[in-house]
Amino acid sequence: MTLPWGPMARMAGRRTLLAAPVLLAVTFGVFAIAALSPFDPVKAYAGTAGRTASQAELDQLRANLGADQALVPRWWDWLGSAVTGDLGTSSVMRQPVADVIGERVGWSALLAACAFAVAVLAGTVLGVLAARRQGGPLDRLVSSLAYTLEAAPAFWLGLLAIWFFSVRLGALPSGGLTDAGSDTVTFGQVAVHLVLPALVLGVSQLPWFFLYVRQGVADALAEDPVRGARARGLAERSVLLGHGLRSGMLPMLTLIGSRVPELITGALLVETVFSWPGIAAVTVQAATSVDFPLLAALTVLATAAVLAGSLLSDLLYGLADPRVGFDG
Repeated sequence: MTLPWGPMARMAGRRTLLAAPVLLAVTFGVFAIAALSPFDPVKAYAGTAGRTASQAELDQLRANLGADQALVPRWWDWLGSAVTGDLGTSSVMRQPVADVIGERVGWSALLAACAFAVAVLAGTVLGVLAARRQGGPLDRLVSSLAYTLEAAPAFWLGLLAIWFFSVRLGALPSGGLTDAGSDTVTFGQVAVHLVLPALVLGVSQLPWFFLYVRQGVADALAEDPVRGARARGLAERSVLLGHGLRSGMLPMLTLIGSRVPELITGALLVETVFSWPGIAAVTVQAATSVDFPLLAALTVLATAAVLAGSLLSDLLYGLADPRVGFDG
């Protein structure tokens, strides 16, 4: 099959052009909300030293941080620097924003990718098995668990997993990236420490993929072409995988983009519970310390991830169903 690279590229180009004003509005909104925050960035930066500092010293520090500027000039200055690649300096981390994000975003991406793979693969397999025997014991059991997990917060699942697998069984570490006291980061240690947070985040996203696949495959198996294939004596496995799964996967492809915001939110909670060295901790610190440059950069990063997820789901849907095309 020849891939329609031209239409795909045009669709991606249109989405990229439309993303620019969205990102501009998001960054301005971050600065506006931060300006209304009751937290004082100067006091957060000064820490305990700010209690004994004179007003003149605090005013000088405010000027050095640029906190004395009005909302629009401050946002415009940051935007002009960001366009050239300079995201500014984080007042709470005391280092360039690009370095703060660069040191942590990889670990967050690793966690999110592994969790996403768990949710998609497990949700697809369970959804197909449940749709094959709707109303059966497996369908009733997994569907009940899925509806229960929909209402379970990710942090609660994380605490429960730590209690069972780490405290009771002692089988897996309760948090961190490496073993306590280790000075080096090895693949083996990272893999072992990744198991629990990835499983918890993946399980928190699994219900939606399971329910979409289950319903899509069940609807596909009830269609006339599938009944005809069965009447011709086609093997049940071929009917299920060749007809039911392909048609049933179409609704799930649209789910990929819509789950990205939930995946980001869940990742922040899971990272906090498991002390995973991603962007969760700095996000909280940036918000409470009104760290304008870091807040804006993190928000742009999250917004770009959501827009990219939406584009990916539309591209996948267009490839899976040529009737849809790439006109969106």
